[in-house]
Amino acid sequence: MPIEVRNREEFIEISARASEIRVVRNEKEGVAKVKARTRRYLYTIKVPLNELSDFLKKLKCNKIVEIGKKGERKEVTPSS
Repeated sequence: MPIEVRNREEFIEISARASEIRVVRNEKEGVAKVKARTRRYLYTIKVPLNELSDFLKKLKCNKIVEIGKKGERKEVTPSS
C-alpha cells in the first residue's frame, strides 16, 4: 500500500531518496498526484494543478516521469 504524505517539505526530503517520481494529472478534480518510488515504499502527495510546476522544481530526484492518458510516459527534466 502506498503511503500518503500531506506535508510538502517532508515529501521533498523523501524525493532525494526516490529512484523515480511519477506525476499523474487529474484535470476533472484539478489535482495532480505525485508519486515517489523509494527502495521500500511508494509515497504519494496531491498537489493542485496551478502549483504543480513550482512543486516539481523543488524535488530532488533526477528522473521525473509524467503519466498521461492511455498510459503514455513522458520524461520531464527538472530545471533548477
